[in-house]
Amino acid sequence: MQTLTEALVKSGVANRVLRDEHLADWLEGSAQRRYNLVNRAMAAGEMVRLARGIYVLDPKIAGSAPHAFVVAQHLRPGSFVSFEAALTWHGCIPEAVRLITSVVPGRRKAQFSVPLYGDFRFVPLALRTGCNLVAVRRVQFTGGIALVADPLRALLDLMCWRKIPSESAVDFLEGLRLEFGCFDELGADDLARMRGVYQHRRMEQVVDQFWQWYRRR
Repeated sequence: MQTLTEALVKSGVANRVLRDEHLADWLEGSAQRRYNLVNRAMAAGEMVRLARGIYVLDPKIAGSAPHAFVVAQHLRPGSFVSFEAALTWHGCIPEAVRLITSVVPGRRKAQFSVPLYGDFRFVPLALRTGCNLVAVRRVQFTGGIALVADPLRALLDLMCWRKIPSESAVDFLEGLRLEFGCFDELGADDLARMRGVYQHRRMEQVVDQFWQWYRRR
């Protein structure tokens, strides 16, 4: 076992996402020494580079791998998992999701193809000031904490991103085959709060269309 791998296992962080700036907490010496140790661990197949400056230990050594949502959090700090990935995790839609899509602050989108995990996409949405984390929860997963949209937030983010017009909202909702139990605890206050999240007036109408459709079910 390589020096770096052994140090991480002994420190109890073997199943976490590892960043260059954190390696100094577990390794003595210069930045060049840490760089050399990382390269040796990767050459030995004990460490996998996910993106620039972001790594995980091989799951066979660590015993488990960080959850994909935790990886997403490290790829773009400040983002949160939403859209189909969050809906699937909550059990709201039946389809398996291969692409994990997150909402990211700002205006720049990004996409990564990550070893061991697959594809991640980060997209900005037009949100009102201070509303980025409305109806978003902190969840403990294997390897750390990730931010995940609640079911209604994930659904509305998806409709916002796809620019679903209010007059087509019901057809879109019908096509998703939603599990209605995901929304059992929703009340009028939740809908009122979500009406104020998005900049586009269209989304206020979409929220209203969802609520009318849901109450008819």
